[in-house]
Amino acid sequence: MKNQWAKIGVFLLVLVLINLAGSHFYQRFDLTEDNRFTLSETAVEAAKKFESPVLVDVLLDGNIPSEFNKLKTETVLLLEQFKAKNENIDYNLVYPLEDAELREQTIADLQQLGLKPASVTVEEGGKVSQELVFPWAMVTHNNKTVKVSLLKNKLGSTAEERINNSVQHLEYGFADAFAKLGIQEKKKVAVIRGKGGLNDLYLADYLSTIREYYNIGAITLDSVATSPQETLNQLKGFDLALIAKPTETFSDEEKYAMDQFIVNGGKSIWLIDKVAIELDSLLNENGSAIATQRDLGLNDFFFRYGVRINPVLVNDLYNTPIVLASGEGNDSQYNPLPWVYHPMVFSKEDHPINKNIEAVQLKFANTIDTLANESKKTILLSSSPLSKPEGVPKPISLNIINKEPNQEAYSQSGNLSLAVLIEGEFASAFKNRVKPLDLKNASELGPENKMLVIADGDIIKNQLRNGRPLELGYDKWTNSFYGNKEFLMNSINYMLDDSGLINIRGKVVSIPLLDVQKIASQKTKWQLINVGLPVLLTLLFGLLFAYLRKRKFTA
Repeated sequence: MKNQWAKIGVFLLVLVLINLAGSHFYQRFDLTEDNRFTLSETAVEAAKKFESPVLVDVLLDGNIPSEFNKLKTETVLLLEQFKAKNENIDYNLVYPLEDAELREQTIADLQQLGLKPASVTVEEGGKVSQELVFPWAMVTHNNKTVKVSLLKNKLGSTAEERINNSVQHLEYGFADAFAKLGIQEKKKVAVIRGKGGLNDLYLADYLSTIREYYNIGAITLDSVATSPQETLNQLKGFDLALIAKPTETFSDEEKYAMDQFIVNGGKSIWLIDKVAIELDSLLNENGSAIATQRDLGLNDFFFRYGVRINPVLVNDLYNTPIVLASGEGNDSQYNPLPWVYHPMVFSKEDHPINKNIEAVQLKFANTIDTLANESKKTILLSSSPLSKPEGVPKPISLNIINKEPNQEAYSQSGNLSLAVLIEGEFASAFKNRVKPLDLKNASELGPENKMLVIADGDIIKNQLRNGRPLELGYDKWTNSFYGNKEFLMNSINYMLDDSGLINIRGKVVSIPLLDVQKIASQKTKWQLINVGLPVLLTLLFGLLFAYLRKRKFTA
């Protein structure tokens, strides 16, 4: 008996010592297969920078559908991890629609802030209802607030896939918000003008979004003709150049200025249309127009960097619709119709840029060939297996909508490259050539660099409503959202992010969810087990205890 009490005493003493040690030394152990509860180093660094309070308001409290409860739980678990790394970070769970009388006004106010609600169909007890949820978080530090979208919706995804996609994005979403709030010195992005590119109004949404991360300026390449050295010096003051849908030919002098910017370490994003055709040009009496090659004079330029943009149109059976009117006057009807020249591109999700994004909408896209050289090339966007290139000049008519496509004609091609990321030490496109300009300290080989080439200039173009820009990726005619904005945001962040924060997007997390159909079909069975089994075990224990007691005292 004394030995038993000694053992109990030792056990209690060990427990006390473990608790004392735990109060002084904090350590968490992540035993999950996917390291779900282990923050990446870059995320930890972003969170540790704060020396004053950071408050995160998570708008997922209250009576919300079950799938959002899972998202809420995972969000809280993640924020607890950030809080463990920096005690200045705290969070609140908020139910924004708690006051029924102010519900409509609150919804309007949240939407005015850019917080789009999610409409969820809830089926319970044979009744179907629509619930409105705001899956957002607001991160505030020193009177500055950053929005974090908690829901990652993808076309055709199930409830389980939607939650998995959302949870995988959580760490990057909050780490990105912390990094944004902690930016001390912004890098600089130059928008290249003077080559007939897109008007700023069509770039407005993208530029306003990246302004939260970067300073934006404009450089006019026309000035190369009169003051080449000054233009190049201005260019070198920027970290990245954005060239959006130029329509005029680049002179050798302009190409050389851009070449020297790139060889000296400047990143660049090229959004190029090698075929001249617009949907608006088809809206005439004949409903047709001729697609022709657009000579930008950039073939030799891109060839030296290892890519070639082909003057062809991508015809894809996986496409986004256009809306055309039928009838006249009050009898007019607007119908969405498939348009093979607007590919809907589903990402292969094999790179931090294209990981976990919605389908991207392209318009009259071309194809890109990759050429052998020392640079690394990653194909970020490709057409579907049921796609084909079509040469120009070529008449394009709206009448093709009424014709059934011949799928056999698509069997010999497909998976055409549409966007290519080039990385490496870039050699000058004018190496071993006569230079068109005499520039000071011209270089022929540069440091490690990145260049992104996309064979569609409209990927960055936002639509307008009443002369005001709409969100990039939103199609007002079909009320659909595409992943253009996120793809381009990921691209510029990858190219200019020295911390590697964007690589968090490559983290894979798998969240097991309950099968709703099994729950419905096996509901009674598990209710009986949960209610009956404890009672049965209690009875068995009682009978066993009575039997053993009787045996002991009758022996």
